[in-house]
Amino acid sequence: MSFSLINGLPAHVLIVHFVVIFVPLSALAVVVGAIWPSAARRMGIVLPLLGLVTLASVPLATQAGGWLEQHVDSDALVRKHTELGDGLLPWAAALFVLATVIWWTTRRSAAAEPAHRGRARATSSPLSMILRVVAAVLCIGVAAGAVVDVYRIGDSGARAAWHDGFSQTAKGDHGGNG
Repeated sequence: MSFSLINGLPAHVLIVHFVVIFVPLSALAVVVGAIWPSAARRMGIVLPLLGLVTLASVPLATQAGGWLEQHVDSDALVRKHTELGDGLLPWAAALFVLATVIWWTTRRSAAAEPAHRGRARATSSPLSMILRVVAAVLCIGVAAGAVVDVYRIGDSGARAAWHDGFSQTAKGDHGGNG
């Protein structure tokens, strides 16, 4: 399936908004879920579904961007934006995988909890605590990398689209103060 135009506008400039919204939202949800398991349990299946929507939006935006790239003048700014955009898919895939793992592990731990209700709750083992810290650090790293990458891609896209598209002075403004 190829997207080219939506209501006469290049599809890329519309679809990219899904990426701009869902990548940071997924990143935040993954970090919150990793640090606060009860929040992950409350998010439930929404957590991996959010990751899946995020993952699906990236190739759609990239494909629509490929079409747009063929219909604009190519310059260094467009090439840089394209190059940066091609690197987002691994970040989105990592967010999806982490969201799914967090959902799965908190779901399993919630299912095991009723079996342990009658017994005194044992303190977490040192290995368990180390694994939770490592998982949280990994989630924070991937989330930060994904959000920074989206920012860099968006900034380069804005520069490519607008570098010659506006004047720093308003129409009719001739530098006067009055």
